[in-house]
Amino acid sequence: MRTLTNFLILTFILSAGIVRAQDNGTCAQNLSIFYESVKIKNYDVAYEPWVAVRQECPSLNINIYTSGEKLLKARIKAADATTKNAEIQDLVKLYDQWIQYFPLRKGKSLKGNILSKKAKLLLDTKTGTTEEIFAIFDEAFTTDIKSFSDFQRLYLYFESMHELYKKGNSGITAEKLFDKYEEVSEKLELEGTITSKKLDNILNKETAGKALSKKDLRNKKIYDRKLTQLSKVIKNLDAIISIESSCENLIPLYQRNFEENKNNSVWLNRAASRMKNKECSDDPLFVTIVEALHTIDPSANSAYYLGILNDKRGNSSEALRYYEESITLQTDPYKKAKILLKIAKEFEARGRKSKARSYANKALKFQPSLGSAYLLISRLYASSANSCGTTQFEKRAIYWLAAETARKAGRVDASLKKTAEQNALSHEGRAPSKTDIFTEGNAGTVIEFSCWFKGSVKVPNL
Repeated sequence: MRTLTNFLILTFILSAGIVRAQDNGTCAQNLSIFYESVKIKNYDVAYEPWVAVRQECPSLNINIYTSGEKLLKARIKAADATTKNAEIQDLVKLYDQWIQYFPLRKGKSLKGNILSKKAKLLLDTKTGTTEEIFAIFDEAFTTDIKSFSDFQRLYLYFESMHELYKKGNSGITAEKLFDKYEEVSEKLELEGTITSKKLDNILNKETAGKALSKKDLRNKKIYDRKLTQLSKVIKNLDAIISIESSCENLIPLYQRNFEENKNNSVWLNRAASRMKNKECSDDPLFVTIVEALHTIDPSANSAYYLGILNDKRGNSSEALRYYEESITLQTDPYKKAKILLKIAKEFEARGRKSKARSYANKALKFQPSLGSAYLLISRLYASSANSCGTTQFEKRAIYWLAAETARKAGRVDASLKKTAEQNALSHEGRAPSKTDIFTEGNAGTVIEFSCWFKGSVKVPNL
């Protein structure tokens, strides 16, 4: 009897294994049919095998989810009013299953990326409340910020928080909103730096006279497009926060919370940054915050703010000392470039052109794609039309140099291309005309400048 029982058990195990093998074979076949059909956008043929493999072998392959997402998005787009909501809910379910069966790819978490996709879907299709959408975005940001890197979705996350703040019954205070703005801005800056580094590798190759491969040219377009999108997102983000963060709102808020946070370097840093950006740095509270920050955590930021304070007090040498300390304390080359550009802008605002140009050029050494540094230098040249050169022709010739420098900004930073070209055309409109060149008879000659800077420009040929 025992022998018969053992035989039956063995037979069951073997038959179950055969069934599983058959199932896996069927799943693999369905996966192949659906995947190849999605690749050629034949979504009608892809649907049934996809449903089958998704139901029977949900953990077989990540393409069930990556290609399945494309399939469902196409079905949502083509659906009529009676079926659209069902397709949307199926994609929501797919995102949940994706996290369940394939939360990692090559050892890296996908959760933040997938959750933010889900939140955007609910937002785009108007099938979720602001509370639901914000909660999903917030989970993505707080549990897996690394993979939550899409620029537009990061903006939508903050926008949904702002919508709740405006409602006034969500528990989101002004300080929480400002903190989230800083967090999202820091994340965008990080992602922008990652992209800029990739672009700079290509620009350095180009500058060195090396031929760019097809891959380089393709990637350059991708990075240019991403940085252009980033620029728009940051502008939109700043537009939202500027409504709420006037000096009238910020100063009382930070005064109330200073004692509680005077040993919190993150809070002090963000408060100082916000006050500086909103031109509240003339208030005594800014001094208090900056000095507290530099006492507990001397950093590149705190030294930079101290430089600003001393500049405003007329202590130029002390201001420069703090600016230099700020650069020394910063080790990341891209953050160093941004500090150098900030310092250049401070010198520009105070009419110290030579210093401003020097710091802008230093910034470009650390980040060749920092187009705004070229725009600053271009402004400096254009503002010197009456002080560089001896004749009227030479004085106006500096506008050619300003135009040439402005166009460099557009070449290294695609997000500035339109602005750079507008500036260049404006400068060229003030430069000597073709009639002036003909009258002077100096087409193609080089004009040397020796004023607050040494440089030259070639007179255009007629």
